[in-house]
Amino acid sequence: MTTRESELRISATEFKATCLELLDRLSARKLTRLIITKRGTAVAIVRPVDATTDAEALFGCLKGAVRVPRGSDLTAPVLDEPLFAVKGRIHE
Repeated sequence: MTTRESELRISATEFKATCLELLDRLSARKLTRLIITKRGTAVAIVRPVDATTDAEALFGCLKGAVRVPRGSDLTAPVLDEPLFAVKGRIHE
């Protein structure tokens, strides 16, 4: 575990053991970001959500972006024939 200012670099194993405490520290703004590593290589960066920008901008951002034509059945099969992916082919 290494710390630089309010940034923490931690292994995935350490993160797994202390994730709830680390998320509390992020939420309280005691950390600005958390870098999770596997075998010394960064695999994820976790940072606190900026409530006014990130969360609010994402919630409902696609509302009205998709139009489904009347009479469309979204539960109907797309293909008339079965797929044969197990055999490595789309069609038989």
